[in-house]
Amino acid sequence: MIVDQRDFEFMLGWLRLPDLLLRDRFEQCSEEDARSVLETAARIAENELAPHLRASDLTEPRIDSNGDVFVLEDVARAVRLVAQAGLFSTVFDAEHGGLQLPHLVHTAALGMLMAGNLATASFPLLTIGNARLLCTYANPAQKVAFAEPQIAGAMMGTMCLSEPHAGSSLGDIRTRAVPDGEDGLGQRFRISGNKMWISAGDHDVTENIVHLVLAKVPDVNGNLPTGTRGISLFVVPKLLPDGQRNDVTVAGLNHKMGYRGLPNTALNFGEGRYAPDGRAGAIGWLVGEVGQGLPQMFHMMNEARTSVGLAAAMLACRGYQMSLDYARERVQGRHTGGGAGPQVPIIEHADVRRMLLAQKAISQGAAALVLYSARLLDDEKTAESAEERAAAAEKLALLTPVTKSWPSEWAQLSLHHALQIHGGSGYTRDFEIELLYRDNRLNPIHEGTTGIQGLDLVGRKIRRDGGKAFAALACDIRSTIGEAQGIPALADAAASLAAALGATDRAVAVLLAEADDNRALAHGTPFLFAFGQIAVGWLWLEQAIAATQMHESKADSFSDAFLAGRITACRFFAETELPKVAVWLQPVEAGSDLVLAMPLDQF
Repeated sequence: MIVDQRDFEFMLGWLRLPDLLLRDRFEQCSEEDARSVLETAARIAENELAPHLRASDLTEPRIDSNGDVFVLEDVARAVRLVAQAGLFSTVFDAEHGGLQLPHLVHTAALGMLMAGNLATASFPLLTIGNARLLCTYANPAQKVAFAEPQIAGAMMGTMCLSEPHAGSSLGDIRTRAVPDGEDGLGQRFRISGNKMWISAGDHDVTENIVHLVLAKVPDVNGNLPTGTRGISLFVVPKLLPDGQRNDVTVAGLNHKMGYRGLPNTALNFGEGRYAPDGRAGAIGWLVGEVGQGLPQMFHMMNEARTSVGLAAAMLACRGYQMSLDYARERVQGRHTGGGAGPQVPIIEHADVRRMLLAQKAISQGAAALVLYSARLLDDEKTAESAEERAAAAEKLALLTPVTKSWPSEWAQLSLHHALQIHGGSGYTRDFEIELLYRDNRLNPIHEGTTGIQGLDLVGRKIRRDGGKAFAALACDIRSTIGEAQGIPALADAAASLAAALGATDRAVAVLLAEADDNRALAHGTPFLFAFGQIAVGWLWLEQAIAATQMHESKADSFSDAFLAGRITACRFFAETELPKVAVWLQPVEAGSDLVLAMPLDQF
């Protein structure tokens, strides 16, 4: 078993999936349809993705003398099977060939694939994000030519942002786009420049690959505009609609510590190796308007950030399942004072139980955070009133940096516990824990580092709206605390969350009052950590309330032990994780400027 399906059945019920399916957009989808999609994803993950996890890690993508990239055949075959099962199309409108299912169902299904093999599952992840951006901003002809084939899984997609010299500083990109007329697909440009860290930038899974490329259009003097407002977005296929090879080449492969079955490339656009229509320059078509590239790409980037959080959560969930199985089977040592009796399974040792419970609280808490964010996305699009849709959008925007970062950072701790439980076996290739550990270490960097997410949370989400979105979420948290206070088993957990929320309230007030942006932003990462603990602690309390109600009503199929396990995990998180909030926020509340004030020559 890769992950325990009961955990996800419980969370989908807690997030009221049946109520969601009653909305007009999902009228063609029944609970049975949703269950079928999830079962299909779990079956493919178990039977097609998981078996080649180690092989895809050992046999990395290769590049031949022509500059073409090839992946392990098992990887390519599995991605094609995912496409044939319709799992690329789950969230798209029916008019584009989609199944029009809730994001909540899509996210859970994608998570199953990630648990099986994260590198292989990243092909659909990137492609779905690419196609969703095109369905939102592209013209009708571009949607037909480039989005719909991706929805069918006949083409794969990428996002091309970073450049070797710029990294995350996108305002400094140098890729240029020179006007080249207009045709049935819109305004055509010739693209030239270099892109770095492009996942799935070339491969043999599909014949064609659709690149979404950020570039700048030069002025009449040939100068590129400065800053991010001059960035535009272009769709640049590997193969042009008439079959010509576009001027896109692979400069090299990046060899990573994780996600090794997924090619990560340096791409050159317009270097002249290919000459579409008789001359150098990659042909691309403008998506939307000139200068709107970064806001458009943020549509994909924000979804990708949530997907990174999902990836981390699923690695943690699989690591928990592996260490739980190992702890039950591995016999070693005896109980204290047990004398010369038989050795016992290591799950009976207190410290192993502590680490297992920490893994359970982290992995399932991370999954809850990501699935809650998916439910918010559904509410943003389909809630009945404009007020409800706006409120969901504000909460989702506030939580996005947390949904990306908290699972990424704490999954590493969870996998640390998993490796520790395996003992010496954990750092050998005989077990896959070390592979999952390496895979996840990329997630705190993918789609914006943890530090960047902290800057986003404090700068754009807390200070920009005067704390309005945080105050709205805090009201929801206080409502949950009030409900939990009436349940004896949860009263202490409610008190711990209330104390942590109080510290966060005080920190937010300090951040809002700070006149110096740099001083406020210096606390971005500690505040991000603290806010993440608050969010996950809240969602655990929500789940514990739901588990208590299910236990009392006896209306659900979950066993008493399963429901009690959710309550225990909530209590453990409240006891061991929520007290950390005050520690992280103490320098914030004190207005400390130590980090900024330290002279560089003291490092």
